[in-house]
Amino acid sequence: MRCTVVDRRGFERGQRKWAGLLGEPGFRAQGGGWSRSRPGVAHLFGFWESRAFYDSFMARSHDRLAASQNGTYKDAQVRLFEYRFDVKVGFRPQFTDADLLRVAHCRVRRERIEHYTLMQEKVWNPAMAGSPGMLRGVFAQAQAEDEFLVLSMWDSAAEHGKYRTERIERLALRAQLGADVTAVGGDVIDLEPSWTV
Repeated sequence: MRCTVVDRRGFERGQRKWAGLLGEPGFRAQGGGWSRSRPGVAHLFGFWESRAFYDSFMARSHDRLAASQNGTYKDAQVRLFEYRFDVKVGFRPQFTDADLLRVAHCRVRRERIEHYTLMQEKVWNPAMAGSPGMLRGVFAQAQAEDEFLVLSMWDSAAEHGKYRTERIERLALRAQLGADVTAVGGDVIDLEPSWTV
């Protein structure tokens, strides 16, 4: 979820109510924080064992938990993605040891989905996994099939900064990113520890 916060204090106070997720069947974790490049933009990432558990939560408890944040944000965008594979081995939705999140959201040409996925596995993943400070990540696909998300967790902004400046352009050329994608969006997020459930 990404939204523009109009009442920061109220939003953060309401964010604490999401601790109620802990009792929900199939809930694994939630975390997020503030965009580094867009003032007032918040990102949240929730992890569920399955779509069925998520749908059940949405039908039963979501509105009660969300009520405390009504009116504190606008322009909410919610997207659902299904796990495809780890970025670095042993992904787990744990936010307590991370300082920074990087999210990349890509729309991929349908005829290039197989190539894009292969390049994520063979080019991007090893580069990120070999970067000091990169803790873990996940590669996921939306039901729309041509929409993908890469979420990586970093122990510091400094380490993520080294990865970006040293490698991004070279890796994009090697992976033929321009031929695969029609749109790339993303953000770098300062993790807000109090939002972790």
